[in-house]
Amino acid sequence: MHSIVRFTPWLVTAPAAALLWPVSMPASLALWGLFALGVQDILQSKQAVRRNYPVTGRLRYAMEYIRPEIRQYFIEDDEQKIPFSRNQRAMVYARSKEQNDKRGFGSIKDMYHPGTEWITHSMRPEQIDPASLRITVGGPNCSQPYSMSLLNISGMSFGALSPNAVKALNKGAAKGGFAHDTGEGSISVHHREHGGDLIWQIASGYFGCRTPEGRFDPERFALQAMSPQVKMIEVKLSQGAKPGHGGVLPKAKVSAEIAEARGVPMGQDCVSPARHSAFSTPVELLNFVSELRRLSGGKPVGIKLCVGHPAEWFAIVKAMLQTGQTPDFVVVDGSEGGTGAAPIEFADHMGMPLRDGLRLVHNSLVGAGLRERIKIGASGKVISAFDIAKCLALGADWCNAARGFMFALGCIQSRSCHTDHCPTGVATQDPVRQRAVVVTDKAERVFHFHTNTLHALAELLGSAGLQSPGQIRPSHVMQRTAQGQARTLSAIIDTLPAGCLVAPSAQPSDWPLPFSSDWLSAQAGAWSPAAH
Repeated sequence: MHSIVRFTPWLVTAPAAALLWPVSMPASLALWGLFALGVQDILQSKQAVRRNYPVTGRLRYAMEYIRPEIRQYFIEDDEQKIPFSRNQRAMVYARSKEQNDKRGFGSIKDMYHPGTEWITHSMRPEQIDPASLRITVGGPNCSQPYSMSLLNISGMSFGALSPNAVKALNKGAAKGGFAHDTGEGSISVHHREHGGDLIWQIASGYFGCRTPEGRFDPERFALQAMSPQVKMIEVKLSQGAKPGHGGVLPKAKVSAEIAEARGVPMGQDCVSPARHSAFSTPVELLNFVSELRRLSGGKPVGIKLCVGHPAEWFAIVKAMLQTGQTPDFVVVDGSEGGTGAAPIEFADHMGMPLRDGLRLVHNSLVGAGLRERIKIGASGKVISAFDIAKCLALGADWCNAARGFMFALGCIQSRSCHTDHCPTGVATQDPVRQRAVVVTDKAERVFHFHTNTLHALAELLGSAGLQSPGQIRPSHVMQRTAQGQARTLSAIIDTLPAGCLVAPSAQPSDWPLPFSSDWLSAQAGAWSPAAH
Protein backbone atom coordinates (compact mmCIF):
# COMPACT_ATOMS: atom_id res chain seq x y z
CA MET A 1 0.00 0.00 0.00
CA HIS A 2 2.75 2.46 0.95
CA SER A 3 4.62 1.71 -2.29
CA ILE A 4 1.48 2.45 -4.32
CA VAL A 5 1.00 5.78 -2.52
CA ARG A 6 4.65 6.76 -3.06
CA PHE A 7 4.60 5.98 -6.77
CA THR A 8 1.08 7.27 -7.52
CA PRO A 9 2.01 10.96 -8.22
CA TRP A 10 4.45 9.74 -10.84
CA LEU A 11 2.35 6.93 -12.30
CA VAL A 12 -0.71 9.13 -12.91
CA THR A 13 1.31 11.44 -15.16
CA ALA A 14 1.25 8.94 -18.04
CA PRO A 15 -2.54 8.38 -18.30
CA ALA A 16 -3.12 12.07 -17.63
CA ALA A 17 -0.78 12.96 -20.46
CA ALA A 18 -2.57 10.60 -22.81
CA LEU A 19 -5.97 12.06 -21.93
CA LEU A 20 -4.77 15.65 -22.37
CA TRP A 21 -3.09 15.06 -25.73
CA PRO A 22 -6.21 15.85 -27.83
CA VAL A 23 -7.08 18.84 -25.62
CA SER A 24 -3.75 20.52 -24.83
CA MET A 25 -0.55 19.36 -26.42
CA PRO A 26 1.73 21.57 -24.20
CA ALA A 27 0.15 20.23 -20.99
CA SER A 28 0.39 16.67 -22.30
CA LEU A 29 4.06 17.10 -23.18
CA ALA A 30 4.74 18.54 -19.74
CA LEU A 31 3.20 15.49 -18.09
CA TRP A 32 5.13 13.13 -20.35
CA GLY A 33 8.24 15.05 -19.27
CA LEU A 34 7.37 14.40 -15.61
CA PHE A 35 6.88 10.72 -16.41
CA ALA A 36 10.33 10.61 -18.02
CA LEU A 37 11.84 12.30 -14.96
CA GLY A 38 10.25 9.64 -12.78
CA VAL A 39 11.80 6.88 -14.87
CA GLN A 40 15.15 8.58 -14.52
CA ASP A 41 14.68 8.87 -10.74
CA ILE A 42 13.96 5.15 -10.35
CA LEU A 43 16.94 4.11 -12.47
CA GLN A 44 19.56 6.47 -10.98
CA SER A 45 21.64 5.27 -7.98
CA LYS A 46 22.95 8.44 -6.36
CA GLN A 47 19.94 9.73 -4.42
CA ALA A 48 17.87 7.31 -2.34
CA VAL A 49 14.86 9.60 -1.85
CA ARG A 50 14.41 10.01 -5.61
CA ARG A 51 14.54 6.23 -6.12
CA ASN A 52 11.79 5.73 -3.54
CA TYR A 53 9.80 8.88 -4.38
CA PRO A 54 10.08 9.52 -8.13
CA VAL A 55 9.39 13.11 -9.17
CA THR A 56 8.10 14.24 -5.75
CA GLY A 57 11.45 13.38 -4.15
CA ARG A 58 13.08 16.08 -6.25
CA LEU A 59 11.43 18.70 -4.04
CA ARG A 60 13.75 17.76 -1.18
CA TYR A 61 16.85 18.25 -3.29
CA ALA A 62 15.48 21.52 -4.63
CA MET A 63 15.21 22.80 -1.05
CA GLU A 64 18.71 21.49 -0.31
CA TYR A 65 20.02 23.38 -3.33
CA ILE A 66 18.65 26.75 -2.19
CA ARG A 67 19.64 26.16 1.46
CA PRO A 68 22.52 28.68 1.44
CA GLU A 69 19.98 31.40 0.63
CA ILE A 70 18.10 30.71 3.89
CA ARG A 71 21.23 29.96 5.91
CA GLN A 72 20.36 32.28 8.78
CA TYR A 73 17.34 30.13 9.62
CA PHE A 74 19.50 27.03 9.82
CA ILE A 75 22.18 28.76 11.93
CA GLU A 76 19.70 30.02 14.51
CA ASP A 77 17.65 26.83 14.59
CA ASP A 78 20.45 24.26 14.49
CA GLU A 79 23.35 25.51 16.51
CA GLN A 80 21.50 26.83 19.54
CA LYS A 81 18.37 24.67 19.74
CA ILE A 82 19.08 21.27 18.16
CA PRO A 83 21.94 19.20 19.68
CA PHE A 84 22.59 17.32 16.47
CA SER A 85 22.33 19.88 13.71
CA ARG A 86 21.55 19.95 10.03
CA ASN A 87 24.94 21.56 9.56
CA GLN A 88 26.61 18.40 10.88
CA ARG A 89 24.54 16.29 8.50
CA ALA A 90 25.61 18.55 5.67
CA MET A 91 29.25 18.00 6.71
CA VAL A 92 28.80 14.22 6.54
CA TYR A 93 27.09 14.41 3.16
CA ALA A 94 29.90 16.56 1.78
CA ARG A 95 32.67 14.32 3.09
CA SER A 96 30.98 11.12 2.01
CA LYS A 97 30.40 12.47 -1.50
CA GLU A 98 33.95 13.86 -1.80
CA GLN A 99 32.55 17.37 -2.06
CA ASN A 100 34.03 20.56 -0.63
CA ASP A 101 33.38 20.52 3.12
CA LYS A 102 34.93 23.92 3.78
CA ARG A 103 32.88 26.90 4.95
CA GLY A 104 33.33 30.58 4.33
CA PHE A 105 32.98 33.61 6.62
CA GLY A 106 34.26 32.03 9.80
CA SER A 107 32.45 30.19 12.57
CA ILE A 108 28.66 30.06 12.64
CA LYS A 109 28.79 29.54 16.40
CA ASP A 110 28.66 32.23 19.04
CA MET A 111 32.09 31.58 20.58
CA TYR A 112 30.99 33.29 23.80
CA HIS A 113 27.94 31.07 24.25
CA PRO A 114 28.14 28.89 27.42
CA GLY A 115 29.30 25.38 26.58
CA THR A 116 31.22 26.35 23.44
CA GLU A 117 34.40 24.26 23.14
CA TRP A 118 37.60 24.51 21.15
CA ILE A 119 41.09 23.00 20.94
CA THR A 120 44.13 25.10 21.76
CA HIS A 121 46.62 25.28 18.90
CA SER A 122 50.40 25.35 18.91
CA MET A 123 52.87 27.80 17.42
CA ARG A 124 54.76 24.69 16.23
CA PRO A 125 52.19 22.55 14.40
CA GLU A 126 53.04 18.97 13.50
CA GLN A 127 52.04 16.75 10.59
CA ILE A 128 50.31 13.47 11.36
CA ASP A 129 49.73 10.74 8.80
CA PRO A 130 46.01 9.79 8.93
CA ALA A 131 47.00 6.19 8.20
CA SER A 132 48.76 6.08 11.59
CA LEU A 133 45.56 6.80 13.52
CA ARG A 134 45.14 3.27 14.82
CA ILE A 135 45.21 1.55 18.22
CA THR A 136 46.06 -2.04 19.13
CA VAL A 137 43.43 -3.72 21.32
CA GLY A 138 44.32 -6.81 23.33
CA GLY A 139 45.28 -7.29 26.97
CA PRO A 140 47.85 -9.64 28.51
CA ASN A 141 45.60 -12.70 28.07
CA CYS A 142 44.80 -11.98 24.43
CA SER A 143 46.75 -13.95 21.81
CA GLN A 144 45.17 -12.29 18.76
CA PRO A 145 45.29 -8.52 19.34
CA TYR A 146 43.58 -6.32 16.78
CA SER A 147 44.91 -3.12 15.23
CA MET A 148 41.84 -0.96 14.78
CA SER A 149 41.10 2.48 13.39
CA LEU A 150 40.30 5.38 15.72
CA LEU A 151 36.90 5.62 14.00
CA ASN A 152 34.67 2.58 13.47
CA ILE A 153 31.03 1.71 12.80
CA SER A 154 29.03 1.42 16.00
CA GLY A 155 26.60 -1.43 16.67
CA MET A 156 23.56 -1.46 14.37
CA SER A 157 21.80 -4.78 13.82
CA PHE A 158 20.66 -6.45 10.65
CA GLY A 159 16.92 -6.29 11.16
CA ALA A 160 17.09 -2.69 12.28
CA LEU A 161 19.11 -1.93 9.14
CA SER A 162 18.22 -3.22 5.70
CA PRO A 163 20.33 -5.88 3.96
CA ASN A 164 21.69 -3.33 1.48
CA ALA A 165 22.64 -0.95 4.29
CA VAL A 166 24.59 -3.72 6.06
CA LYS A 167 26.35 -4.67 2.84
CA ALA A 168 27.30 -1.07 2.08
CA LEU A 169 28.64 -0.47 5.58
CA ASN A 170 30.72 -3.63 5.52
CA LYS A 171 32.04 -3.04 2.01
CA GLY A 172 33.07 0.49 2.98
CA ALA A 173 34.75 -0.83 6.13
CA ALA A 174 36.62 -3.45 4.11
CA LYS A 175 37.95 -0.82 1.71
CA GLY A 176 38.88 1.62 4.49
CA GLY A 177 40.39 -0.90 6.91
CA PHE A 178 38.11 -0.12 9.84
CA ALA A 179 35.75 -2.24 11.95
CA HIS A 180 32.03 -2.86 11.61
CA ASP A 181 30.14 -3.69 14.82
CA THR A 182 27.34 -6.15 14.09
CA GLY A 183 24.98 -4.90 16.77
CA GLU A 184 23.11 -7.48 18.83
CA GLY A 185 21.42 -9.00 15.75
CA SER A 186 24.51 -11.17 15.16
CA ILE A 187 26.36 -11.96 11.93
CA SER A 188 24.25 -12.29 8.78
CA VAL A 189 25.13 -13.33 5.25
CA HIS A 190 25.16 -9.61 4.42
CA HIS A 191 27.97 -9.00 6.93
CA ARG A 192 30.01 -11.77 5.33
CA GLU A 193 29.56 -10.87 1.67
CA HIS A 194 32.33 -8.26 1.44
CA GLY A 195 34.67 -9.52 4.19
CA GLY A 196 35.02 -6.33 6.25
CA ASP A 197 36.38 -6.65 9.81
CA LEU A 198 33.64 -7.44 12.33
CA ILE A 199 33.15 -6.77 16.01
CA TRP A 200 30.62 -9.40 17.04
CA GLN A 201 28.28 -8.05 19.67
CA ILE A 202 26.83 -10.57 22.13
CA ALA A 203 23.79 -9.26 24.01
CA SER A 204 21.15 -10.73 26.30
CA GLY A 205 19.41 -12.60 23.48
CA TYR A 206 22.66 -14.40 22.54
CA PHE A 207 21.67 -14.18 18.88
CA GLY A 208 23.85 -16.34 16.70
CA CYS A 209 25.06 -18.34 19.70
CA ARG A 210 21.93 -19.43 21.55
CA THR A 211 20.12 -22.60 22.44
CA PRO A 212 16.48 -23.05 21.36
CA GLU A 213 15.53 -21.87 24.86
CA GLY A 214 17.51 -18.62 24.45
CA ARG A 215 20.49 -19.53 26.64
CA PHE A 216 24.13 -19.06 25.66
CA ASP A 217 25.49 -21.92 23.51
CA PRO A 218 29.33 -22.24 23.76
CA GLU A 219 29.62 -24.52 20.72
CA ARG A 220 27.67 -22.24 18.40
CA PHE A 221 29.63 -19.27 19.70
CA ALA A 222 33.00 -20.92 19.07
CA LEU A 223 31.98 -21.92 15.54
CA GLN A 224 31.24 -18.31 14.57
CA ALA A 225 33.95 -16.62 16.68
CA MET A 226 36.71 -18.60 14.97
CA SER A 227 35.91 -16.90 11.66
CA PRO A 228 38.91 -14.78 10.52
CA GLN A 229 36.47 -11.96 9.76
CA VAL A 230 35.54 -11.66 13.45
CA LYS A 231 38.28 -9.54 15.04
CA MET A 232 36.77 -8.78 18.47
CA ILE A 233 33.81 -9.83 20.64
CA GLU A 234 31.75 -7.29 22.56
CA VAL A 235 29.44 -8.24 25.44
CA LYS A 236 26.69 -5.62 25.54
CA LEU A 237 25.39 -4.92 29.04
CA SER A 238 23.36 -1.86 28.02
CA GLN A 239 23.06 0.71 25.25
CA GLY A 240 22.79 4.47 25.31
CA ALA A 241 19.41 4.73 23.60
CA LYS A 242 17.54 2.61 26.15
CA PRO A 243 19.78 1.32 28.95
CA GLY A 244 18.16 -1.31 31.14
CA HIS A 245 15.45 -1.93 28.54
CA GLY A 246 14.99 -5.08 26.48
CA GLY A 247 13.61 -5.21 22.99
CA VAL A 248 11.14 -7.04 20.77
CA LEU A 249 11.30 -7.57 17.03
CA PRO A 250 7.68 -8.38 16.09
CA LYS A 251 7.17 -11.73 14.39
CA ALA A 252 5.93 -10.00 11.27
CA LYS A 253 9.43 -8.56 10.79
CA VAL A 254 11.31 -11.82 11.46
CA SER A 255 12.22 -12.81 7.92
CA ALA A 256 13.99 -16.04 6.99
CA GLU A 257 17.32 -14.20 6.78
CA ILE A 258 16.87 -12.59 10.22
CA ALA A 259 15.81 -15.91 11.74
CA GLU A 260 18.89 -17.62 10.30
CA ALA A 261 21.30 -14.93 11.53
CA ARG A 262 19.85 -14.76 15.02
CA GLY A 263 19.05 -18.43 15.47
CA VAL A 264 15.39 -17.82 16.27
CA PRO A 265 12.24 -19.40 14.81
CA MET A 266 10.01 -17.60 12.36
CA GLY A 267 6.43 -16.89 13.35
CA GLN A 268 7.39 -15.75 16.85
CA ASP A 269 8.41 -12.41 18.36
CA CYS A 270 12.20 -12.11 18.68
CA VAL A 271 12.80 -11.04 22.29
CA SER A 272 15.91 -9.43 23.77
CA PRO A 273 15.63 -9.70 27.57
CA ALA A 274 16.54 -6.72 29.72
CA ARG A 275 19.43 -8.63 31.33
CA HIS A 276 21.79 -11.53 30.70
CA SER A 277 21.19 -15.09 31.85
CA ALA A 278 24.81 -16.26 31.46
CA PHE A 279 26.00 -14.40 34.55
CA SER A 280 24.47 -12.77 37.61
CA THR A 281 27.39 -11.08 39.43
CA PRO A 282 30.39 -8.96 38.40
CA VAL A 283 32.74 -11.89 39.02
CA GLU A 284 30.59 -14.14 36.83
CA LEU A 285 30.64 -11.48 34.13
CA LEU A 286 34.45 -11.55 34.07
CA ASN A 287 34.41 -15.34 34.03
CA PHE A 288 32.11 -15.13 31.01
CA VAL A 289 34.47 -12.68 29.28
CA SER A 290 37.42 -15.01 29.90
CA GLU A 291 35.44 -17.98 28.59
CA LEU A 292 34.56 -16.10 25.38
CA ARG A 293 38.23 -15.24 24.90
CA ARG A 294 39.17 -18.90 25.25
CA LEU A 295 36.41 -20.10 22.93
CA SER A 296 37.36 -17.51 20.28
CA GLY A 297 40.97 -18.60 20.21
CA GLY A 298 42.34 -15.65 22.13
CA LYS A 299 40.63 -12.75 20.37
CA PRO A 300 39.99 -9.47 22.24
CA VAL A 301 36.80 -9.60 24.30
CA GLY A 302 35.29 -6.56 25.97
CA ILE A 303 32.11 -5.10 27.38
CA LYS A 304 29.85 -2.30 26.25
CA LEU A 305 27.68 -0.29 28.61
CA CYS A 306 25.94 2.97 29.22
CA VAL A 307 26.99 3.78 32.79
CA GLY A 308 24.14 3.69 35.29
CA HIS A 309 24.63 3.26 39.05
CA PRO A 310 28.31 4.15 39.64
CA ALA A 311 28.53 1.49 42.38
CA GLU A 312 27.69 -1.24 39.86
CA TRP A 313 30.51 -0.18 37.57
CA PHE A 314 32.83 0.04 40.57
CA ALA A 315 31.76 -3.52 41.46
CA ILE A 316 33.04 -4.67 38.05
CA VAL A 317 36.35 -2.89 38.66
CA LYS A 318 36.64 -4.52 42.09
CA ALA A 319 35.91 -7.89 40.51
CA MET A 320 38.84 -7.26 38.15
CA LEU A 321 41.10 -6.56 41.12
CA GLN A 322 39.84 -9.59 43.03
CA THR A 323 40.05 -12.14 40.21
CA GLY A 324 42.88 -10.74 38.12
CA GLN A 325 40.64 -11.12 35.07
CA THR A 326 40.14 -8.07 32.88
CA PRO A 327 38.31 -7.42 29.62
CA ASP A 328 40.49 -6.32 26.75
CA PHE A 329 38.36 -3.23 26.22
CA VAL A 330 35.36 -1.30 27.52
CA VAL A 331 33.07 0.65 25.18
CA VAL A 332 31.28 3.49 26.94
CA ASP A 333 27.99 4.38 25.29
CA GLY A 334 26.47 7.76 26.07
CA SER A 335 22.76 8.15 26.81
CA GLU A 336 22.55 10.77 24.05
CA GLY A 337 23.39 8.11 21.46
CA GLY A 338 21.07 5.80 19.58
CA THR A 339 20.11 5.60 15.91
CA GLY A 340 16.97 3.50 16.14
CA ALA A 341 13.87 3.85 18.28
CA ALA A 342 13.49 3.96 22.05
CA PRO A 343 10.79 4.94 24.57
CA ILE A 344 10.79 8.72 24.97
CA GLU A 345 11.46 8.57 28.71
CA PHE A 346 14.48 6.33 28.15
CA ALA A 347 15.88 8.40 25.30
CA ASP A 348 15.58 11.63 27.28
CA HIS A 349 16.00 10.65 30.92
CA MET A 350 17.78 7.31 31.37
CA GLY A 351 21.50 6.65 31.51
CA MET A 352 24.66 8.71 31.89
CA PRO A 353 25.79 11.03 29.06
CA LEU A 354 28.99 10.06 27.25
CA ARG A 355 31.28 12.67 28.74
CA ASP A 356 30.37 11.75 32.32
CA GLY A 357 30.38 8.00 31.73
CA LEU A 358 33.65 8.08 29.83
CA ARG A 359 35.38 10.08 32.54
CA LEU A 360 34.02 7.82 35.30
CA VAL A 361 35.26 4.66 33.57
CA HIS A 362 38.65 6.16 32.73
CA ASN A 363 39.19 7.56 36.23
CA SER A 364 38.21 4.32 37.97
CA LEU A 365 40.57 2.23 35.84
CA VAL A 366 43.39 4.72 36.42
CA GLY A 367 42.68 4.82 40.15
CA ALA A 368 42.62 1.01 40.32
CA GLY A 369 45.89 0.70 38.40
CA LEU A 370 44.22 -1.17 35.52
CA ARG A 371 44.12 1.44 32.77
CA GLU A 372 47.20 0.13 30.94
CA ARG A 373 45.59 -3.30 30.54
CA ILE A 374 42.25 -2.11 29.16
CA LYS A 375 41.47 0.03 26.12
CA ILE A 376 38.41 2.31 26.10
CA GLY A 377 36.10 3.03 23.20
CA ALA A 378 33.51 5.81 23.15
CA SER A 379 30.19 6.17 21.31
CA GLY A 380 27.27 8.56 21.55
CA LYS A 381 26.66 11.28 18.93
CA VAL A 382 30.28 11.10 17.80
CA ILE A 383 30.51 12.35 14.23
CA SER A 384 33.12 15.07 13.62
CA ALA A 385 36.88 15.08 14.06
CA PHE A 386 36.45 17.43 17.01
CA ASP A 387 34.04 14.97 18.66
CA ILE A 388 36.70 12.26 18.36
CA ALA A 389 39.47 14.54 19.65
CA LYS A 390 37.39 15.50 22.70
CA CYS A 391 36.66 11.87 23.52
CA LEU A 392 40.36 11.07 23.24
CA ALA A 393 41.14 13.96 25.58
CA LEU A 394 38.63 12.61 28.12
CA GLY A 395 40.25 9.19 28.15
CA ALA A 396 39.04 7.20 25.13
CA ASP A 397 41.42 5.26 22.88
CA TRP A 398 39.04 5.15 19.90
CA CYS A 399 35.50 6.11 18.90
CA ASN A 400 32.53 4.39 17.31
CA ALA A 401 29.93 6.25 15.27
CA ALA A 402 26.49 5.15 14.10
CA ARG A 403 24.48 8.07 12.74
CA GLY A 404 27.43 9.56 10.87
CA PHE A 405 27.74 6.37 8.84
CA MET A 406 23.96 6.25 8.46
CA PHE A 407 24.04 9.75 6.99
CA ALA A 408 26.77 8.56 4.63
CA LEU A 409 24.35 5.84 3.50
CA GLY A 410 21.76 8.50 2.73
CA CYS A 411 19.75 8.65 5.98
CA ILE A 412 17.87 11.95 6.25
CA GLN A 413 16.94 11.47 9.94
CA SER A 414 13.24 11.12 9.23
CA ARG A 415 12.80 9.35 12.60
CA SER A 416 10.76 6.55 11.04
CA CYS A 417 13.21 3.74 11.93
CA HIS A 418 10.59 1.94 14.02
CA THR A 419 7.86 2.07 11.36
CA ASP A 420 9.57 0.05 8.59
CA HIS A 421 8.80 3.02 6.29
CA CYS A 422 12.28 4.53 6.09
CA PRO A 423 12.16 6.83 3.04
CA THR A 424 15.79 6.14 2.08
CA GLY A 425 15.79 2.36 2.50
CA VAL A 426 18.41 2.40 5.26
CA ALA A 427 16.30 1.23 8.22
CA THR A 428 13.64 -1.00 6.69
CA GLN A 429 13.04 -4.57 5.59
CA ASP A 430 10.62 -3.45 2.88
CA PRO A 431 12.15 -4.92 -0.32
CA VAL A 432 10.86 -2.05 -2.44
CA ARG A 433 12.17 0.69 -0.16
CA GLN A 434 15.57 -0.90 0.50
CA ARG A 435 16.41 -0.97 -3.22
CA ALA A 436 17.10 2.76 -2.82
CA VAL A 437 20.39 1.84 -1.10
CA VAL A 438 22.72 0.99 -3.99
CA VAL A 439 25.52 -0.93 -2.29
CA THR A 440 28.38 0.00 -4.60
CA ASP A 441 27.62 3.72 -4.46
CA LYS A 442 26.88 3.90 -0.72
CA ALA A 443 29.94 1.82 0.21
CA GLU A 444 32.10 4.46 -1.46
CA ARG A 445 30.39 7.14 0.62
CA VAL A 446 30.99 5.17 3.83
CA PHE A 447 34.64 4.83 2.88
CA HIS A 448 35.03 8.53 2.02
CA PHE A 449 33.32 9.72 5.20
CA HIS A 450 35.73 7.65 7.29
CA THR A 451 38.81 8.70 5.31
CA ASN A 452 38.01 12.42 5.26
CA THR A 453 37.03 12.53 8.94
CA LEU A 454 40.32 10.91 9.98
CA HIS A 455 42.16 13.34 7.72
CA ALA A 456 40.45 16.20 9.57
CA LEU A 457 41.36 14.60 12.92
CA ALA A 458 45.00 14.36 11.88
CA GLU A 459 44.95 18.06 10.97
CA LEU A 460 43.33 19.01 14.31
CA LEU A 461 45.85 17.05 16.36
CA GLY A 462 48.74 18.35 14.30
CA SER A 463 47.57 21.95 14.72
CA ALA A 464 47.64 21.38 18.48
CA GLY A 465 51.33 20.47 18.18
CA LEU A 466 50.74 16.78 18.89
CA GLN A 467 52.56 13.94 17.18
CA SER A 468 50.06 11.18 18.05
CA PRO A 469 46.46 10.95 19.27
CA GLY A 470 47.59 9.46 22.58
CA GLN A 471 49.15 12.80 23.53
CA ILE A 472 45.94 14.79 23.70
CA ARG A 473 44.83 15.67 27.23
CA PRO A 474 41.94 17.58 28.85
CA SER A 475 44.27 20.57 29.02
CA HIS A 476 44.13 20.84 25.22
CA VAL A 477 40.35 21.43 25.17
CA MET A 478 38.79 24.71 26.31
CA GLN A 479 35.17 25.24 27.35
CA ARG A 480 33.12 28.38 27.97
CA THR A 481 31.50 28.10 31.40
CA ALA A 482 28.04 29.33 32.35
CA GLN A 483 29.73 32.39 33.87
CA GLY A 484 31.33 33.22 30.51
CA GLN A 485 34.86 32.20 31.50
CA ALA A 486 37.11 30.07 29.30
CA ARG A 487 38.53 27.09 31.20
CA THR A 488 40.42 23.97 30.17
CA LEU A 489 38.61 20.69 30.66
CA SER A 490 41.38 19.73 33.08
CA ALA A 491 40.24 22.60 35.33
CA ILE A 492 36.58 21.54 35.09
CA ILE A 493 36.59 17.75 35.32
CA ASP A 494 37.85 15.49 38.10
CA THR A 495 41.03 13.48 37.69
CA LEU A 496 42.16 10.61 39.93
CA PRO A 497 45.86 9.90 40.54
CA ALA A 498 47.09 6.53 39.29
CA GLY A 499 46.56 3.74 41.82
CA CYS A 500 44.89 5.96 44.42
CA LEU A 501 41.88 3.65 44.87
CA VAL A 502 44.08 0.72 45.92
CA ALA A 503 46.89 2.55 47.70
CA PRO A 504 47.40 1.57 51.37
CA SER A 505 47.31 5.24 52.32
CA ALA A 506 44.08 5.92 50.40
CA GLN A 507 41.92 8.69 51.83
CA PRO A 508 38.37 8.26 50.44
CA SER A 509 37.33 11.61 51.83
CA ASP A 510 39.74 13.25 49.39
CA TRP A 511 38.20 11.57 46.35
CA PRO A 512 35.61 13.35 44.19
CA LEU A 513 32.04 12.13 43.93
CA PRO A 514 30.91 9.44 43.30
CA PHE A 515 34.16 7.74 44.36
CA SER A 516 34.02 9.11 47.89
CA SER A 517 30.48 7.79 48.32
CA ASP A 518 30.23 4.63 46.21
CA TRP A 519 33.68 3.02 45.86
CA LEU A 520 33.86 1.58 49.38
CA SER A 521 30.33 0.14 49.24
CA ALA A 522 30.79 -1.57 45.85
CA GLN A 523 31.40 -5.33 46.08
CA ALA A 524 32.78 -7.73 43.50
CA GLY A 525 30.34 -10.51 44.34
CA ALA A 526 27.10 -8.61 43.81
CA TRP A 527 25.66 -5.73 41.82
CA SER A 528 24.09 -4.17 44.90
CA PRO A 529 26.43 -2.15 47.11
CA ALA A 530 27.05 -3.27 50.68
CA ALA A 531 25.20 -1.44 53.44
CA HIS A 532 27.24 1.02 55.51
